[in-house]
Amino acid sequence: MPDDVAFIGLGVMGYPMAGHLAAAGHRVAVFNRTRSVAQRWTAEHAGVTAPTPAQAATGASIVFMCVGADDDVRAVAYGDDGALGAMSDGSILVDHTTASADLARELAAVSSEQGVGFVDAPVSGGEAGAQNGVLTVMCGGEAGHFERARPVMDSYARTVTLIGPAGSGQLTKMVNQICIAGLVQALSEGLEFGRRAGLDLDAVLETISQGAAGSWQMSNRGTTMMADEFEFGFAVDWMRKDLGIVMAEAQRNGAPLPVTSLVDQFYKRVQELSGGRWDTSSLIALLRPPPER
Repeated sequence: MPDDVAFIGLGVMGYPMAGHLAAAGHRVAVFNRTRSVAQRWTAEHAGVTAPTPAQAATGASIVFMCVGADDDVRAVAYGDDGALGAMSDGSILVDHTTASADLARELAAVSSEQGVGFVDAPVSGGEAGAQNGVLTVMCGGEAGHFERARPVMDSYARTVTLIGPAGSGQLTKMVNQICIAGLVQALSEGLEFGRRAGLDLDAVLETISQGAAGSWQMSNRGTTMMADEFEFGFAVDWMRKDLGIVMAEAQRNGAPLPVTSLVDQFYKRVQELSGGRWDTSSLIALLRPPPER
């Protein structure tokens, strides 16, 4: 059954996600800080633009947010122009931003005071996953709120899972980023080892991707890594933001992250090479010998 929904934040992920909501028949109001992006979205999809998050949220049964970081979430959720103040009793706020677990718990508490449900719901799958509507959504919140929002999130997701109470979605996304960081570094080292050993890397990838070493990163990034192609995908700047959240949480809960800490510093070196907007697979660039002068 179609819903009146709002989508706040039309970035690389939010733009196609909101498009899938419209394609599924939901009545969508969008807000984006850069107004021209919202206007371009409504030129491509059925929906309306709103000048503030509050106006986008007015009358919506579910409000989705997908912005940059904790402070960006607070900027669109709180205040006179924020979404929360305009949401009606019984509506649901869903935050797809990769943010801190503390912020998720904060939003859950503030939302509850206003009679609004809350689900923290960071996503994995990258820009391609958003465009193809096959994202993995990891959620935290109350079961009733989740079950109300889940069928709508199915519009752009392959998997939508409730992990636990508020904050659990963000904590799960941290686990996801820890695993990716280690995988990409290992893949980088393996490919560079193979190159220096004189192997046919296409044959190597085709072979080992079918065995225990196979992974999404290998299947989707192995070939482009060999070609030094990084101008796409999930940016290093965003990965470092995410790993900063991971490190802060690990400091609180005492989890040792020796490999993740090291890979975070490798990503810092990529940024210093002006590669902040490169895909995270650009770690391999640090292993290549410098060009001869």
